[in-house]
Amino acid sequence: MFPLLLLWDALRCLIRVTALACEQHSLDGWRQSAHRVRKVRSLFNRVRSSKRRNRQPRRVQEYLRQARWIAERAKESLERLEGVQAGAESVHAIQYLLEHAERQIDQVEGRVLGGETIPQEEKVFSIFEPHTRWCAKGKAARPVERGVPVCIVEDQYQFVLGWTIEWSGGDTDIAVPLVKACQEAYPELHACSFDKGFHSAANRAALDGILALNALPGKGRLSGKDKEREGAEEFVQARRQHPAVESAINNLERRGLDRVRTHGKEGFQRTVALAVVAANLHRIGLILQRQERKTLRLAA
Repeated sequence: MFPLLLLWDALRCLIRVTALACEQHSLDGWRQSAHRVRKVRSLFNRVRSSKRRNRQPRRVQEYLRQARWIAERAKESLERLEGVQAGAESVHAIQYLLEHAERQIDQVEGRVLGGETIPQEEKVFSIFEPHTRWCAKGKAARPVERGVPVCIVEDQYQFVLGWTIEWSGGDTDIAVPLVKACQEAYPELHACSFDKGFHSAANRAALDGILALNALPGKGRLSGKDKEREGAEEFVQARRQHPAVESAINNLERRGLDRVRTHGKEGFQRTVALAVVAANLHRIGLILQRQERKTLRLAA
């Protein structure tokens, strides 16, 4: 369903942006742009209303036929806009949307009609934020989400010591670099607990070399040696404190990460940084409030 939805996003934006640019430069060809958007939306809704197991190829083909026609008209208008030396911003926006539309046309034709499997590296999950990833959380309520994973390190006093954005790769790729970065800023960091998703043989060996206590639980069935390691008292104590990081995640969501309203990679990174600063400032405020209340009780 995603290629069909993304194609609708690309087409409706392409029509509106191209029509506006042509109107600004007195070029014809898009007088019925509003009607064209309604037409595409109607075709998309017809495809979407079909049952997934029995999606009618005729409806998809009609949807693609209209999409190709719009793409060709946009190409013609783009050449005319370049001929009259239209603004670089308008030209770039049309080229960007046209590229997305053509890619989604190919993917819809291959996946929906041809039954092909699209390679993961060729998939796009948002034309507005191309860096968006498909995040498999593995939880019952929300097994998957669209977004960008963010990994944080929290200390025992509930301050966020470090964070990183996983633009690509997975948790196993950022565990060691993140711990090393935190140790450079906080040399006293000698113990750390992790989720199972960070486990790999290479990560375990590397973290054992830089941490006095590496509470990285193994995946799957454990060997006798691993059971003994994870049954040690200090390992168990570290794992018992680990669920507290969930409150840090919730706190960051309340500080602006629940719904990121900025655009682009830089905007996302800036929002994460500001949320971390806000969370740490909030934590300092709570500590100062408790100290003040304690002082007032003693004075009374």
